[in-house]
Amino acid sequence: MAKRILSVFEKKATENFPFKDAEFEAVGLSLKKEVDKVFGRSLAIRELDSGSDNSTEIELVNLTAPHYDVERFGITFVASPRHADVLIVTGAVTLNMATAAKKTYDAMPNPKFVVAVGDDACGIGILNNSYAVLGGAEKIFDVNLKIPGNPPSPKDILKGILALTKKISEIKK
Repeated sequence: MAKRILSVFEKKATENFPFKDAEFEAVGLSLKKEVDKVFGRSLAIRELDSGSDNSTEIELVNLTAPHYDVERFGITFVASPRHADVLIVTGAVTLNMATAAKKTYDAMPNPKFVVAVGDDACGIGILNNSYAVLGGAEKIFDVNLKIPGNPPSPKDILKGILALTKKISEIKK
C-alpha cells in the first residue's frame, strides 16, 4: 500500500517529453519559404488511399495535429482533387482502385505533381506482386517523388515535400 502511495510522487516518464523538435521546425521553415516562392503562399495536397493498411494515413493525419501543425508552414489537405497542387498516393494500387485513382488524377488541374508515400505506394511493400495488386503508384502515374518507409515518419514526409518543392523550383528556373 505504501509503495502505491509513494508512486504518486515519483518522477513520471512523460515529464521529459520534448514538445519541440528542432529539426522538424527547421525543415518546416525551409518548406514555408519554398512554398511561398513556388506555389504562392500555400500548397494544397489531396491524399489518395489506393489500397493501403492505413499506417501511412495515420502519419499524414499526425502532420495536421497540434503537435506538428503543418498548416503553419502553408500546407493544407483538401477534399477535392480539383483544388490540389499535389496528389499524395498511399498504399499499393489495387486492381479495384486503379480506375478511381486515374479519375482522381485526371480531375487535378495542371501542373500535376504526384508523391508516393510509404513502401507499398513506392512499389517495394509486402503487398507488391499480390494477385489483387497492380503495383506501386508508378504503374498508373508519373511519380515525381517517392518517400519510402513503413510508414514514414511525419518528419520524413515533410522532408519529402520540401524536396519536391525544391525540385519544382529548379524546373521553373
